[in-house]
Amino acid sequence: MKKFKLVILGTDLNAYGVARSAHELYGIKSVCMGIKNLRDTRDSKICEVHTNENFEDDNVFVEELIELKKKYKDYELILISCSDGYSSLLVNNKEKLKDYYLFNYVDKYMQEKLENKIDFYEICEKYGLDYPDTVITNDNTDESIKKIESELSYPIALKANDSIEFYNTHFEGKKKAYKIHNNEELVKTLNQIYNAGYTGKMIAQDFIPGDSSDMYVLNAYVNTSSQVKMMSLGKCLLDEVLPLNIGNYNALVTMGDDNIYKQYKKFLEEISYKGYANFDLKYDKRDGKYKVFEINIRQGRSSFYMNAANNNFIKYLVDDLIFNKDEPCYYEYENGLWLYVDPSVLKKYVNRKDKDLALKMLKKGYVFTTRYENDKNFKRFLNYMRRRFSTIKYYKKFSN
Repeated sequence: MKKFKLVILGTDLNAYGVARSAHELYGIKSVCMGIKNLRDTRDSKICEVHTNENFEDDNVFVEELIELKKKYKDYELILISCSDGYSSLLVNNKEKLKDYYLFNYVDKYMQEKLENKIDFYEICEKYGLDYPDTVITNDNTDESIKKIESELSYPIALKANDSIEFYNTHFEGKKKAYKIHNNEELVKTLNQIYNAGYTGKMIAQDFIPGDSSDMYVLNAYVNTSSQVKMMSLGKCLLDEVLPLNIGNYNALVTMGDDNIYKQYKKFLEEISYKGYANFDLKYDKRDGKYKVFEINIRQGRSSFYMNAANNNFIKYLVDDLIFNKDEPCYYEYENGLWLYVDPSVLKKYVNRKDKDLALKMLKKGYVFTTRYENDKNFKRFLNYMRRRFSTIKYYKKFSN
């Protein structure tokens, strides 16, 4: 077998899921690179962690990666990103890195079009993907607020268009996304955001009725020839309740849907997409349609959910870049459960309509990204248990 390694941009849960997938399938140790060594990859035997506090600087980013290649000059190195920021850095520096690394990502033009939510919704309109009714604002003036209220009815969903700038904007009570119930909340929230220094546009949308049990995540892999080679749908059983992490999933069950697969496969191939794609969808019971919120040009934070149904998502990347395999597209239909909370939390807080499914899947067994039999030690066990017990505590505090 060819000698190869994965060089993972990030040291978080997503990064550990990638490293674990590579280790399970190929028995290889991956390199994780980032600003600091986060808990998920810390004290791991399957991750060689490199940190530099300036790693998000373009020049430092390129220099560190080229230096790493010197250490592994006899290996094929696959570069894979685990965050929006690192994806941007990789895309921006493809020309400088292409002689040292293998990777599969869209070009800068497409990246900017897809990750800018306003441009993405225009693309959705062109290719027939359903999305929520949307109003854009770039300030907190009375005129902007009147425009939102004239086109949308409360409750309204509110989120930043520029996720990277918003991530770096700090203020008390900040949330990843907001559910706005009335004029007073809308005025207060927009004032908080813009007074804190955020300069980008905000997206106000029709709030699709229903809770997290109507949320779905779709991951796909599209090879270097823009052919979709894998699709996996996950249904949310439990979402995050911590204010800064709203929108993240903490329990997913894999399943399949022919209509979703057909629609999104056609979309990805028609736009000549490349690499992993991650979509957030919500089922709208008013019209029976799945509405898309956004696309990430990478695998999602919770992508290890795919492995719960024995679908190792790293296989498709390696088959493409290392082994040059061209196999038919794999569509996930099997049920498997992925957790990032204590099982008792899922039992207690899962939506009533999904209770039987959750109990059935818990009985069948589940995967927990950071609990890996081949990467056990006392410190990792403590971190795993801390995560479980912390979810018991904070779900009690933040759940309605």
